[in-house]
Amino acid sequence: MNDKIKEKLKLVPHLPGSYQMRDKNNIIIYVGKAKDLFKRVGSYFKGTVTGKTLKMVSEVEDFTYIVTGSETEAFITEINLIKEYNPKYNILLKDDKSYPYIEYISKPYPKVKVSRYLNIKRKDKKLIFGPYPNAYAARRIVKLINRLYPLKKCEGMPKDVCLYYHIGECLGYCTKNIDEEKLKAMEAEILSFLRGNDKILKDKILEKINIYAETLNYEMAKELTDELNYINIILAKQKVELHDFVNRDIIGYFIDKGHVGINILFIRNNKLIGSHNDIITIKIDPIDELNYYIMNFYLRHEVPKEILVSNEINKDLLSELINANFITPEKGTKKKLLDMSYTNAKIYLDNEIKTKIREEERSEGANEELRHLLNMDNLKRIDIFDNSNLFGSFSVSGMVVFIDGKPAKNEYRKYKVSVDKNDDYNTMKEVIYRRYYRMLLEHQTPPDLIIVDGGVNQINACLDTLNSLNVYIKVIGLKKNDKHRTSEMIDGDNYTIIPLDKDSNVFHYLTRMQDEVHRFTINYHKTLRSKGSISSILDTIEGIGSVRKKELIKKYGNLTNIKNAPLEELSEIIPLNVAKELKEYLKARDDDKNNQKEEK
Repeated sequence: MNDKIKEKLKLVPHLPGSYQMRDKNNIIIYVGKAKDLFKRVGSYFKGTVTGKTLKMVSEVEDFTYIVTGSETEAFITEINLIKEYNPKYNILLKDDKSYPYIEYISKPYPKVKVSRYLNIKRKDKKLIFGPYPNAYAARRIVKLINRLYPLKKCEGMPKDVCLYYHIGECLGYCTKNIDEEKLKAMEAEILSFLRGNDKILKDKILEKINIYAETLNYEMAKELTDELNYINIILAKQKVELHDFVNRDIIGYFIDKGHVGINILFIRNNKLIGSHNDIITIKIDPIDELNYYIMNFYLRHEVPKEILVSNEINKDLLSELINANFITPEKGTKKKLLDMSYTNAKIYLDNEIKTKIREEERSEGANEELRHLLNMDNLKRIDIFDNSNLFGSFSVSGMVVFIDGKPAKNEYRKYKVSVDKNDDYNTMKEVIYRRYYRMLLEHQTPPDLIIVDGGVNQINACLDTLNSLNVYIKVIGLKKNDKHRTSEMIDGDNYTIIPLDKDSNVFHYLTRMQDEVHRFTINYHKTLRSKGSISSILDTIEGIGSVRKKELIKKYGNLTNIKNAPLEELSEIIPLNVAKELKEYLKARDDDKNNQKEEK
């Protein structure tokens, strides 16, 4: 503990707030909260600390703090600071995948669909049911509901009734002449099923099966029989011995070897509809980090009425921050469910932890080996670049970022390059200038290392541009052998060639980065080529202007999807006669290609 910290500790107040630990570069490396800032901050420097806490404290050169009015405000401040600064000793509060929900839309016309929400807002008028961790099951249920009930299925508002109306799968909403009683009855049945009344849907399926059987349409009858069997299997797996129809989540966790396994069970309408599993790495305080995790999870997912947790979780604080009743059951079915979630968390952690730890050790270890190999004091962030072009068209470059040995995908960038020929030198100059000129303008933190996928030529292009910006960042190039495999590293400081052992961790680490930047760049290149091809063909069809062209590209993405789209669907964007001409053109184009292949 240095003298500066000693003096500052005397001035810390006995008040709630959030504190920030800073390293020698004044970078925030940890954010915490406390009921009593004086006691909590002082405990790091006066008490006994071990493990990752000891490592964190060894890097602390200064600390700051923000006094708040309550522990709740301190918690919120802490979460906001973690998201803003992403300190390396805090867990990452980042968005993970969102689960699908089944959404029922009543106005202006009834519709059911699968939706994903990163922020659930209960104030809107949407009726959502879920979450459904099994996305396939959610889509299949929606498809079945659409098949059994005459809901609105098309987009927009056609001028005349479509095919769905003629086959009895739509009430003809575009005519605005709807049987309101029939509409209300249909809505009541659908909502009743989504709220847990399985019998309604089963009876509806059986009714349709009987109709198809009577008309000797055995193929359709068998399809619906398969759907009924699927529904029965899904619902049988979901039964829970609770009879209050309260929506609730059960959160279990298991701590082992510096990691926490988390399991969240979703109970909706007395049914276990799925679960969520995750692993977080403990940096400082496991219970604090669990509280962060739970808070962050419900920022992106629907909040049920009741959440079952263990005694260690800060129920009062979370109940205040999240509009849900956090309780710890002591006995009965709820206690059994909490025990089951605990068991699931333990099994998940046991199954995943070895792989996760091995990956982390390999990545962090390889990053540290690379740092030593290049004689660098620090190596946290690496920017890797790759160029791609096709006969001088659609020249692009991609940049991927690795932080502490792991890809940081939110930092990836792609560049459409103005250089129109196969010129790697000037392509690299342009991209490096754009990337680091913007870095200077926006006062971003520079990387510790730049890797270019090439030899001296690309290193020089990178260094020349950095020098023109008066920026120093270490640059290395990856050189390939005559078999087009990476074999050497070139240090841009002195052009020293460093051979790479193909069995070493560093070699695999660099190869992984090369593969990632190449994949990212090539995918962008393919996207541009595809869009360019669509755009040029659509330009040849009379009646398709810039607005319609953008809508077609946005909706279909490629020519195959446009060719296979129904005329009724295409006519929602372009006139029917233009849609026919477009499809005929695409068919003739494919026929010509096939004829050319046969001639060859």
